[in-house]
Formats: sequence, structure tokens, C-alpha cells
Amino acid sequence: MSTAQLSKTVKDVQTLLKRSEVQEAFKFIESHLKKITDEQIRICQIAAPPFAEQKRAAYFQGRFSDLGLRDVHIDQEGNCVGLRQGERESPLLVISAHLDTVFREGTDVTVSRSGQKLLAPGISDDCCGLVALVAIGDALQAADIQTEGSVLFVATVGEEGEGNLRGVRHLMTTSSWANRIEAFISFDGAEIDRITNQALGSRRYRVGFRGEGGHSWGDFGVANPVHAAGRAITKLASYPLPLEPRTTFNVGRVEGGSSVNSIPQDASMEVDLRSESAEELLKLDAFFRRAVREATEDENAARRAGERPLQLTVQLIGERPSGQTSADSTLVQLAIEATEAVGTQARLNQASTDSNLPISLGIPAITIGAGGTSGNSHTLDEWYDPRGREFGLKRGLLLALSIVGVVEN
Repeated sequence: MSTAQLSKTVKDVQTLLKRSEVQEAFKFIESHLKKITDEQIRICQIAAPPFAEQKRAAYFQGRFSDLGLRDVHIDQEGNCVGLRQGERESPLLVISAHLDTVFREGTDVTVSRSGQKLLAPGISDDCCGLVALVAIGDALQAADIQTEGSVLFVATVGEEGEGNLRGVRHLMTTSSWANRIEAFISFDGAEIDRITNQALGSRRYRVGFRGEGGHSWGDFGVANPVHAAGRAITKLASYPLPLEPRTTFNVGRVEGGSSVNSIPQDASMEVDLRSESAEELLKLDAFFRRAVREATEDENAARRAGERPLQLTVQLIGERPSGQTSADSTLVQLAIEATEAVGTQARLNQASTDSNLPISLGIPAITIGAGGTSGNSHTLDEWYDPRGREFGLKRGLLLALSIVGVVEN
């Protein structure tokens, strides 16, 4: 989206702040903070484990309809989508949050309280982002704000882990909205200062080792899949990480074996590789693939004569593109202005979020916090404190309106 396009919709954030309908929307937010928190609790208690977000998506289908959005539906990938029509379609802005959590099916998502804090898996990531969508929609509706451009509300699936951005990938590449979206804002987690304009690239693998197995004493010398996995992990741990750009690796899951005195038939591990640099990520990726191949060869070389070698499988289960929306871009500058307008100093950062996908396609995109504070994300002890939430919601509202503009009464 160019500055010229934006100039057709609004002058600046300060102009928006002077408008009576914007102030009315702010008052709505301030007077409905308890109801917003209550709705966040309801959302959190609708379980949304990986690849099973359907019940939470159905909830949003109802809420998007309540907001008066058009063409509300759950798309082929499972995203819930609804359009707030402006005087014209362009600029078309997406505001989104992700439905899924990292927690497996059966996890207790009952919300409890400790003072002002809400405690439950997923209560912050991303239930505070999800409730921000409906809170902003409610405020726009209550203040009867008519926009020049249009806003597409999207609750996405598959942002976490092995979801591999499948929801936003569908939205931006194969849905009926592909090639029409001109700017993208994702609400993910808490805080009001963070503006994620740099996409952290990653590659994720599932590695499998398969052998004959046997008795730990009688069949000793048979190639051992767990030993091969251990060799591979040791090799990966020896990778000479650069001081800059920041680059990381993690073996997040290792499985295999049936008993202490059995040589396993199978072993597997899941590995996450990340880097601020696309070039450095490719180097780490090549080192990792060579490490698992050499580890398998080393284990096979040590096996007893006549025994079958281990079989290696390496499956890419996730790939997130890197890139950035320039700090000098219109979108980032408007986000900085909106942050400062609510009394906070903006902070640019890099992370892996739904914004990775549109950024990789050259579409201006950022991810921002929805206000409040949080901790212990991706653990069973995750918590969210809604105090200060209103500043995050006001920032999001200002930013959205600065892009699509407001119709003069």
C-alpha cells in the first residue's frame, strides 16, 4: 500500500483523535472492559487444540454476525471471515487473531483467577487477541463509524506449531480474498508497545530412525534408532552459532523405545530451526540435514556384521518465510503514531506470527499486542492481566481507522 493510497483516506492519527465518533468508540471501550474480559474467558474455555479449532470458529461466526459483518462464513481451511464494508473496497485491511493454541486435545482450559490475573492455557496467546477483534468491532458499531475503505475480520487457524500458518496461507494465496488485501494487522498476545514488523523465518522437521530392534543383551550390536538420534542431537549441538544475526535451534520432542531392556525399532525427534537471516537459516538447515545423515551412517557403521542398517526419514513439517515491513513504511509509521497517541513508546521487534506470510508476499503487515500484560506463554501456567487493556484496544482501533479512513458526517 502506498502513501498516495493512504492519503485518500485519512490525514494522520491526530486528526482521528479529534473526531467525536472516535472519542465515542473510546468511551465504549472504557465502559465495557468487564464485559470484554468476560468474553475473553468464554473464548478461552472453548478448546481449540491444533487442527481442532472448529468450535471456537463457530463461536466467532456468531459474533461476527452480531457485529453486522457481511459474508460471514468459515472458509475451506477453517478460518472465520467477515467483511465490514466501507464506502468502497479499497483499501482492504485485514485485522486478525489466531484461533488455535499449542495445547493438545483434553487440556483443561478452565479459567481461574488470582487477584487481577486470569489463569488458563491460551488465555493470552491468543485469547486476548481474539477478544480484541470483537471489542473493536463492537466499538465501531456502537459509535456508528463509517469507513472509506473496508475491513476484513479474520480469526485464523493453524498459526501455532505444526499448523504452519495454514489459515493465513489460505487467506492470502488461494481464498477469494487473495490478491485483494492491501494491508494486514494481526493481534497476538498482550502488551501495547510491541510492533512486530520483521518476520522471523523458521524450518521445522520430524526425523525418524527405523531399525530391527531386539533384546538389549542378546541382540546388542543391532543398530539402535535412539542412539542414532542421540548422535544427531550431539552433532546439531556443536553447530557454531553466529553472534549476529541471532540464530537458534531446538530439539523439542524425542520419542522411541518400549522398555529399558529393549533395543527400539523406532525413534523420532522434532526440530525447530530459526534465524533472523534467511541466508543463515539456510546454512543451519544444511548443517542439520547433514548431521542427521551422518549420525545414521555412524550408527550403521558401528552395527554388528550382517545386521540391517537403520532407515532414515526427514520430513519438513513447517516452513515460515522471513522478511520485513520496513520501519519507514506507511503502515509501521502509522502504528508508531497510534502507539504514541495512547501514551506509550513504540518498540519494533521480530517474531514468527501470521504476519510472516503477507510480509513474504510483499503486503504491508505487522503484528501488535492487544493490551494488558501476560506471562508463561505456551505453558499450563499461562496468565493474563487485563489492566491497561483499553490502551491496546484504542491503539488497534486508531491504527485500523488510520488505514481505511473515516467518512465525513
